[in-house]
Amino acid sequence: MKEEWGGVPDLEGSKCSEIYVNVEEEVALRVLKWVPLNSISESENTLVMIPGWGSVFEGWRPLLSEWTSRRTILYIETREKKSARITRKITKKDFEMDVHSKDIFKVINFLKLKNEKINSFSSSLGSTILLNGYQEELIGGRSSILIGPNINFRPPIWANLFLKFPVPRFTYPLLTKIVLFAVEKRVKEEGQRIRYRRVFKSQDLWRMLLSARANITYNMNLNFEKTLIPCAILSAESDKLHAIDGIHRINDSLPNCTMINVPSNQYTHESDVLKEIEDFHNLIE
Repeated sequence: MKEEWGGVPDLEGSKCSEIYVNVEEEVALRVLKWVPLNSISESENTLVMIPGWGSVFEGWRPLLSEWTSRRTILYIETREKKSARITRKITKKDFEMDVHSKDIFKVINFLKLKNEKINSFSSSLGSTILLNGYQEELIGGRSSILIGPNINFRPPIWANLFLKFPVPRFTYPLLTKIVLFAVEKRVKEEGQRIRYRRVFKSQDLWRMLLSARANITYNMNLNFEKTLIPCAILSAESDKLHAIDGIHRINDSLPNCTMINVPSNQYTHESDVLKEIEDFHNLIE
């Protein structure tokens, strides 16, 4: 499904450009940049957006269709996604959290963004990457909105068989169907189901498998005493894919964080969530 990972998504009221940023030898990340056509609408601060594991643009179109006319947005696709240009052999070490955080740092550096001018918006793995980067003091910013950050990644027992042992590549199509079936049984929100169908059907499965193997060994260090960035966590009780107890522990560990309850995970992908986002940004201006 090449169309999910190529081309420039034109959204009304903004101009989009696509660039690739080299983060290390033979690895380049795709970055989309939208600039409002109406300069009066443009905020002086850049919104850096890090979507979740394998997330495709189409899942965010409802939100971005409105948001990109209001401010400059940089949308960074992390290296487990099919859009990344990787021309060398890869291992699970290529997808460890510290590697992802360094990638974001390198993109921000390449684009010459100043921390005091960055508002971040991230989801799931993207949120975990940013929190890891804050701890390592690699990444900064003026504010950060996090959707469903992961304190760890704990797959079902049956999935460990696929993640911990070699899997022949000819089984990948069947494996995709099994994983998708399991996810759809667990997910309660129809919008979330649709997004995950799109995610699993449009990936480089070898990258995703290596990424999953790297993720299952990750446990978040909850010492955030040096992370003073104003943060907000958007969380929904109906979201069964992001452990609510872990989200509360992260919220309690961040010195300057507030929890914002939203109706659903799907709501965070719709333009209606801009009310919560802009209310939070107004509080810290």
